[in-house]
Amino acid sequence: AQLEESGGGSVPAGASLRLSCVTGGGNLFTTWNMAWFRQPPGQEREAIAAITWGDEKTYYSDSVKGRFTISRDNAKSTVYLEMNSLKPEDTAKYFCAKSAVWGTASFPEGRFWDSWGQGTQVSVSS
Repeated sequence: AQLEESGGGSVPAGASLRLSCVTGGGNLFTTWNMAWFRQPPGQEREAIAAITWGDEKTYYSDSVKGRFTISRDNAKSTVYLEMNSLKPEDTAKYFCAKSAVWGTASFPEGRFWDSWGQGTQVSVSS
């Protein structure tokens, strides 16, 4: 599957951004769990938000809970990440990922995600 992120940019602290991830999944998209990961400079990639297929249950890391919202539009095969109250520590490259499998290790451990986009850069200045 092809995943393409967009919506990143350079913003001041406190600003908002909305990231989009368009997939080539078509009808298959409705059966994919989707997630957003980020990788700050010099650090490992971490899972920050996920949304399951069907019941669309959402999961968030403690670092973004209450500020970020993940959502999906099955008609557009697209997943979004609404980011509010951005902080300098949110600076990272953001990736979306998909998985047809969901298990206890899916989030926040980040296992079972099998396709990734190229990422979009988010830079937050203080």
